[in-house]
Amino acid sequence: MEEVKKDEIKKVVREGYAKIAQERSSCCAPATPSTCCGSSDLTQDISKFLGYTEEELKSVPEGANLGLGCGNPVALASLKEGETVLDLGAGAGFDCFLAAHRVGQTGKVIGVDMTPQMVEKARENARKANYKNVEFRLGEIENLPVADNSVDVIISNCVINLSPDKARVFGEAFRVLKPKGRLMISDMVLLKELPDSIKNNVNAYIGCVSGAELKDKYIELIKNAGFQDIKIVDETTLPLEIVLYPVEDLKLPLKTVKEFGSAIVSIKVEGIKPA
Repeated sequence: MEEVKKDEIKKVVREGYAKIAQERSSCCAPATPSTCCGSSDLTQDISKFLGYTEEELKSVPEGANLGLGCGNPVALASLKEGETVLDLGAGAGFDCFLAAHRVGQTGKVIGVDMTPQMVEKARENARKANYKNVEFRLGEIENLPVADNSVDVIISNCVINLSPDKARVFGEAFRVLKPKGRLMISDMVLLKELPDSIKNNVNAYIGCVSGAELKDKYIELIKNAGFQDIKIVDETTLPLEIVLYPVEDLKLPLKTVKEFGSAIVSIKVEGIKPA
């Protein structure tokens, strides 16, 4: 992919998520009156469907959950007291705050996001809820503002699919993890190629769709970065209302919509950085 196109994609995604941060919308796409975005009740419903518990949803600061994920990273259940956790694409801080409860005051959580408005919102959420073990940094997941060999666990929730250079993202993840560190992420992947009408649509990119990689290729990219013991621990087909926002603008036939809906799934992936 040409650098100009990569920069253009980043610009579009950054602008799209700045809008989400400002409007407090509730799905993985810009808010419009005709879409699922904007309802706090729907945000909760989506999060419950993705595996978050009522207790988890109540334990984070108000406004932290924007409903932007596609799964509850399996890492959250495995985090240990004292660990350092890095969240790629932290948004308003939802998963970071949940992770902070797991690692305790002796642990640390770092959230990285490339959208200034999201980082500002996350920092505000941390301040008002007095989280002392969470830090948010402005930066790109392709160029992490994090030191080599410094984190125990990397989590990410429906973000890596937005990157136009996923190989570099996984390379950076490998760099910053300590030996024996864990990569544990949720993301959207494809079971088959999308039609060009979706693949080349800007709204579909913001909506976590057209940037998604074929599942086998996605796993290969993780392997090529150096990770071992890679496994898909869960695979879920998401409801169309969560992932099909862009279709309204594309005016696609119903048959194409149905085919498209079955082509994209949410997976939870684990990998280990060797010692």
